[in-house]
Amino acid sequence: MAFAPDLLVHLCGLDEWSRARARGEIRPGASGGGRFIHLSTPGQVHLPANRLYRGRGDLVLLHIDPARLDSEVRWEPGVATDPESMLFPHLYGPLPTDAVIRVTDYRPGPDGMFSPAGDSA
Repeated sequence: MAFAPDLLVHLCGLDEWSRARARGEIRPGASGGGRFIHLSTPGQVHLPANRLYRGRGDLVLLHIDPARLDSEVRWEPGVATDPESMLFPHLYGPLPTDAVIRVTDYRPGPDGMFSPAGDSA
């Protein structure tokens, strides 16, 4: 990855965030993933949101300071339907709750679709 963004986001349900705060971290696999935690930039988070969570009204965006992450972040392809050459950040280790600098609701529009979050979401 040629650049290091100042902000990454993780999409999760409010219940998952509550459990993570009690543990102090989100572990890989907690959201149905495997060896890593799926992250996004604010401008691309709508792609996995629409693919996996369309219409859900209980989601939050965890705004993450990448400088506070202890584990490796790898920029890797998403799925074949994502824009060509788009890479997503994947965290290969736990996401500590102290790396989360802000939490915002992430609600779909009336059609059930999510929009890009933007840096100030």
